[in-house]
Parts: sequence; C-alpha cells; structure tokens
Amino acid sequence: MQRKKADVDVVKDVLQLMQAARPDSVFINSLAFQYEERGGLSKKQLEGLYHKAMKAQVVPEGKLATLEAIILKKPTRERAAASAPTPMFTKDETVGAIIDFILNKYPQHKRILFFKAKYENNETLTAPEITELKRFEKMLK
Repeated sequence: MQRKKADVDVVKDVLQLMQAARPDSVFINSLAFQYEERGGLSKKQLEGLYHKAMKAQVVPEGKLATLEAIILKKPTRERAAASAPTPMFTKDETVGAIIDFILNKYPQHKRILFFKAKYENNETLTAPEITELKRFEKMLK
C-alpha cells in the first residue's frame, strides 16, 4: 500500500486514539494488530472501526471524515445473487404430445408405453428413441 505522505496515516491515528480510549476492546486491538501486520484493513473492518469511533467521540471530525472517505473509496464486493434453482431435466412437450397421440390410437402399444414410463420418470429419451417415436407418428398420420 503506497501512501502519498508517509507521516500521515489516518487509520493508524484513529486506531491509536481508540486504543487509548478503550484499551480493553478486543475488536480494536485485533484491528490494530492486523493493520500493523498486513498494512491495511478490509472495507468491512474499516466500517466497524468507523462506527466504533463515532460512538466513542474521541476522534476528531476531520479524521472521521477522512476515514469515511477511505471507506467510500474502497470497492464494494457483493456476492452474486442466488439464481433460482433450475430443474435438472426439462420435459420436451413435443415428445409428450407424440406419445399421447400414439397412445390414443393404440393404448396397449408396449414400446410406446415404455417410452411414456421413461418420459414420466423424467428420464431422457435418446435420439434413436425420439426418431422411433417420430417414425410411429408418421405412420399413423
């Protein structure tokens, strides 16, 4: 993290002021440790620090405004909205119509009854099976 002026570090100043005001705060101490170790804080951590500093009222307004500007400058990472679950299998309505058409003419046709059972159990019909169905339909029309 490169800073324009090495002697001005608002986040460090706010952390030091908060540690002086609340030396027993585990949250502030962990933020200060992480800031020293990693050299920066995430946007959520900075927001937490900002809200704590607002409540404590020991940090000058200028530093709070600068901290808020730093927070606003950081990118917001949002999770993608969960999409609606899609069914693993979608029934082909044309295949269902062909099966119904053939069974209306020949209700006891064993091969077509087999296809109907597969279709109703959400099993995919293979390409040769679909061509066989279409061939049956063509013969009946």
